[in-house]
Amino acid sequence: MTWQYEPAPDLDQPLTERLRRFPREPDLTIYGLRSLAALLMRGWLQFYHRLEIVGRENLPAQGSYVIVANHTSHLDTLCLLSALPLRKLHRAFPAAAQDYFFVSVPRLAVAAVVVNALPFGRQKHIRQSLELCRQLLANSGNVLILFPEGTRTATGQMGEFKPGIGLLAAGAELPVVPCHLDGGFRAWPKGKWFPRPRKLRLRIGAPRNYSTLTPGREAAEQVCDDLQKAVAGLGQAQ
Repeated sequence: MTWQYEPAPDLDQPLTERLRRFPREPDLTIYGLRSLAALLMRGWLQFYHRLEIVGRENLPAQGSYVIVANHTSHLDTLCLLSALPLRKLHRAFPAAAQDYFFVSVPRLAVAAVVVNALPFGRQKHIRQSLELCRQLLANSGNVLILFPEGTRTATGQMGEFKPGIGLLAAGAELPVVPCHLDGGFRAWPKGKWFPRPRKLRLRIGAPRNYSTLTPGREAAEQVCDDLQKAVAGLGQAQ
């Protein structure tokens, strides 16, 4: 058997640039660090925050899908990733604000290495970001995590969903899983440096499908409205 070694195309670039680009080239070192961080984070969430996950059976076993949830704190992404099987760790991509997480080196390290975030333009390049999401989901087995409010709540109340998820889901054969996170705002509200030991609860709803809708602005708004009600309903069921 003849072995042929081909280095990663971005090997000659600085590490920060390699982490900023998306999709990223496979890197065994980063995979190992991410796996270790995931195990530590799951243990921390379990013992420090007493994380409770309800409805894990609603996550699709095959194919690509989107998870949408309310955005209460920086703990939200960690909770959603903890609900996924470890084998999905490197194929789960939380959408993160490009202008916040991909600027400074410490935030970039957390976003790219620890949570495997997809850089999403909130103010500019929104169409390009949505197209990147479509390409990601076209590869079967990937999981996209979205917070349709666009930012963390400053009051504890859920904000209005933005149309991005609607533009992705309307007319597409794509499961969308609504989730509700409770306790994140009490544990780590916006503006605070460190989380407090408050209980967290994640409730996962049944997947929804909007393939029968005709893509367009009206359908996108319909999807947003339906998902916002679904997420709010999960919160009321607790």
